[in-house]
Amino acid sequence: MYKVGDKVVYPHHGAGTVVTRESRTVLGETREYLTIKILHNDMTVNVPADNCELVGLRSVIDEDAVKKVVKYLTSGGTDMPKNWNRRFKHNRDKMKTGDIFELAEVVCNLSLRDVDKGLSTGEKQMYVKAKKILASELMYAKNLSEEDAFLWLEDVLTAKNGKPAAAAKRATPAKKPAAKTPAAA
Repeated sequence: MYKVGDKVVYPHHGAGTVVTRESRTVLGETREYLTIKILHNDMTVNVPADNCELVGLRSVIDEDAVKKVVKYLTSGGTDMPKNWNRRFKHNRDKMKTGDIFELAEVVCNLSLRDVDKGLSTGEKQMYVKAKKILASELMYAKNLSEEDAFLWLEDVLTAKNGKPAAAAKRATPAKKPAAKTPAAA
């Protein structure tokens, strides 16, 4: 069972840390609850401890699984329905599973489609959400900051799409250049 300090993934919201484990009485029934702080969207989730498996709560992946995620992200993608409504539902259902490899497949497929044909508005929103959820888990799995995990993920995706891979080489995010002030006349 999970304890305070454990890094866990709550499907459809992302990875977080168990911050409390306490008993509460709700409607006359006393149950133990886990409070999970999800950093990437500043959300707190309360889950009954005995429902962890039912809601799909799981531990963050290890470094070996990260290597498998990279393989999914850099694959040529999988067959997707041509109709955008079916494709959207197909991807949404994969994201709901909470499986990191299904999520990586969604990110890969949407990345490829974005480069090839562009995404509908709904798919763009799904792509952003899927990348945030995936990066939130990679942050803990690779012991990176939230921003560095997102940059690392972007680097893997851009390298796959034939663009230069520079973000992974940075230890810290690049600083924006200072704005130039117009010269006085």
